[in-house]
Amino acid sequence: MVVEDATSSVCDLGILDSLNGDAVREIMETWNGYCFATEAALLNGRGDLSFESKLVSQARNLCKYGLESLVEEHFAGLLEETFEKNGASKFWEHFDVYSNVAAREMIMDRIQKDSIQQVLCKALEEISMEKQYQEKCLLLLIDVVQPYKDSTPEKRQNSGGTERLHLLSKYQSMVSSVLMATLPPHFPEILHWYFKGMLEEFSTIMADDCEDDSESHDKDEKSKLPYRTGDMDVEGCYRQNRLLQVVKNVGIVVHDLRNLGFTSMAEDAYASAIFLLLKATVHNLAGDDYRSSALESIKGWIQAVPLQFLHALLAYLGDSINYDDAPSSGLKSPLVSRPSSCYAGIDSSSEGLVRWQLRLEYFAYETLQDLRIAKLFEIIVDYPDSSPAIEDLKQCLEYTGQHSKLVVSFISALRYRLLTAGASTNDLLHLYVSTIKALRTINPAGVFLEAVGEPIREYLKGRKDTIKCIVTMLTDGTGRNSNGPGNTGDSLLEELNRDEESQVNTGVDDDFNTDDKQAWINAHCWEPDPVEADPLKGSRNQRKVDILGMIVSIIGSKDQLVNEYRVMLAEKLLNKSDYDIDAEIRTLELLKIHFGESSMQRCEIMLNDLIDSKRTNANLKATILQRSQTGAEAVGENGVSLDILNATIISSNFWPPTQDESFNIPEPVDRLLSDYAKRFNEVKTPRKLLWKKNLGTVKLELQFEDRSLKFTVTPLHASIITQFQDQTSWTAKNLSAAIGLPIDVLHRRINFWISKGILSESLGADSNDHIFTLVDGTADTSKTGANTGGYEELVVGDDDGDRSVASVEDQLHKEMAVYEKFVIMMLRSLGGMESHKIHNKLKMFYVADPRYDKSPQQLESFLSGLVAEDKLELIHGGIYKPV
Repeated sequence: MVVEDATSSVCDLGILDSLNGDAVREIMETWNGYCFATEAALLNGRGDLSFESKLVSQARNLCKYGLESLVEEHFAGLLEETFEKNGASKFWEHFDVYSNVAAREMIMDRIQKDSIQQVLCKALEEISMEKQYQEKCLLLLIDVVQPYKDSTPEKRQNSGGTERLHLLSKYQSMVSSVLMATLPPHFPEILHWYFKGMLEEFSTIMADDCEDDSESHDKDEKSKLPYRTGDMDVEGCYRQNRLLQVVKNVGIVVHDLRNLGFTSMAEDAYASAIFLLLKATVHNLAGDDYRSSALESIKGWIQAVPLQFLHALLAYLGDSINYDDAPSSGLKSPLVSRPSSCYAGIDSSSEGLVRWQLRLEYFAYETLQDLRIAKLFEIIVDYPDSSPAIEDLKQCLEYTGQHSKLVVSFISALRYRLLTAGASTNDLLHLYVSTIKALRTINPAGVFLEAVGEPIREYLKGRKDTIKCIVTMLTDGTGRNSNGPGNTGDSLLEELNRDEESQVNTGVDDDFNTDDKQAWINAHCWEPDPVEADPLKGSRNQRKVDILGMIVSIIGSKDQLVNEYRVMLAEKLLNKSDYDIDAEIRTLELLKIHFGESSMQRCEIMLNDLIDSKRTNANLKATILQRSQTGAEAVGENGVSLDILNATIISSNFWPPTQDESFNIPEPVDRLLSDYAKRFNEVKTPRKLLWKKNLGTVKLELQFEDRSLKFTVTPLHASIITQFQDQTSWTAKNLSAAIGLPIDVLHRRINFWISKGILSESLGADSNDHIFTLVDGTADTSKTGANTGGYEELVVGDDDGDRSVASVEDQLHKEMAVYEKFVIMMLRSLGGMESHKIHNKLKMFYVADPRYDKSPQQLESFLSGLVAEDKLELIHGGIYKPV
């Protein structure tokens, strides 16, 4: 531009050589007058027509001599200088008060918001008036200069409009350049707070309108009187006028900013304000409430506030293009439908509004997704009550596709908050089951569950009580952890029930092959696996998220779980005081569906033993009663009623090994057992009973002078307290000899009665021989914790010595003991080996009975025991070598 004009001016000045002195003097006088008129018109002549007429007159005189290019160049330079002085400088002075950080922070206050609105509107109004006046002067000059540039009427007609647009465009570029060159760094922030304040005002008005609408729906028909309706119409019109005024004010500001070259800055400012308010609204509507869906509320807010605001703003600015005719009319939004208009004359969506709609919807999905992912640990802990939050997260991930963010974030939360030594195994298993169910909702194929669940599975494999907790949850529900999070056992039993129902409801069509039909459906619905999928796990179409299967995969073998269940079932059955096993039968039937009947055969025999025991016990007592001559209660040879005895008769070959503990039971009870065995032999000849006197339970009622207490305890505890029936005080040595129990075992078992306040312990003459004394009837009963209305039970199994059945670990150690010498000799001969090599050697070369049939995990546990006993040494690389 400058080069072109400079060249033109040089050519124009060459004209002076052909003029005489008078003409040159006239030109110089005219030039001086033109310069004075231009400066006066631009700097001081706003509204004064005389300055404008002088400018036009002097410019026309100079153009007669062919100096139109010089006229334009001088006017353009002075125009830029004047705008920088009268326009830009004064415009930025309005915002100097907000130049420091503290002042900008004060904008947050409501008074400051009103102030920034007033300052911005005033500044834009002043600079817009200055710009309009300069454009007016520029158009006057163009009208003067243009006829002299084009020699013929045809050229003037063709190029007049183009030249005008070109000069106006150059002026607009000059205005933008001057303003951007002097732009203060805090101006974009000021625009942001202005639009934020106006949008909040718009949102408040809309919220009040919605509240009034909801109140009007709740009113009964009597309140809907004509005069009330008129009041509502007036109030509604008042709010609509307020909304229109807000949109108009914002539209004026945006229009003025566009005219000054701040188009992108203005859009960025109100876009950031909209997104900031949308983010705050998502957090407010969703927050920490996981028991209700937030997407519907967010959808309603997006349609009511930002889309209505943008709809009206774009219409005011003239950016509306019919949605149906727009090239992007095929774009559809799953979150927000086409906004309904509440403004007159706005009945169709514009292309710009559709773009805004898609931007807002994606931002809303992403914000809600990030919020839910950040709290996914709490959501899963609260599952299934938090199912609505899981559904929201599922929809968000389907739209954004950011599943990897969920995997990384949740694994990090698990390692930091759950996979620690302080977390109980029950809590770990509960969260694992909840995680499976929740992520199965998000991704039924289980692709992301594989990645998320792997750290939990690996950590649970290192817990010694994992198998026991799993079995306990399958049988007892809560795993003896009533304070634990939820009822995981019920969840596992639900999975067993689901397997049963699926087998009952599964049928084969007469005319169709179900497998082929399903394969055809799968082929039509096939989709590739996500990038997060593990290729070693197979296609997601072949995966099935099976909770029990994933739980068993932690253990490594279903045989280990079945063995643990068998031991726990035996423990429960042997300590039952009655023959009620309905719950156990139901659980066994469900387990048979999942693990197969052959695996549960021994457990089924154990339950059948209880059923047979109930029948045999009833038949035996009925036979004794028939032989009684009096027809009264059946009485044994020692005068004790046989009705107080219920025997559990087991097939020992199918039961886990039981604990054997020898001690003396009271003589009347011993005679009662012998009498029962004798009568059993008479009825079931040639079968005989071999009593396990340490197993079972005894119901006791201890009667004192002022109270009567009831307990359900083991036979050993009953034998201890029975010794105090005839003698109220015993030394430890004498009591140990009377019961036939080692002193250390006696001290451990008698603590139960001491803790209940039934017995007291004191030092005797010999400091090593304690004295145990029965507490008299006047003692405080609050310590006992018992009452006369029911039986207080001693929890069997709290101590290893109280267990009726040997634990799986004890059984395994006993079974593996036969391989100990072979393993040690093999390692001495062949050198150190890893556990898997030892496992393979045992399977190949150990041919003696019993043959080696253990799993690698069981061998690993056995080898760890040998290391603990200093019989083997574990060196670097997992190699075992003899000590």
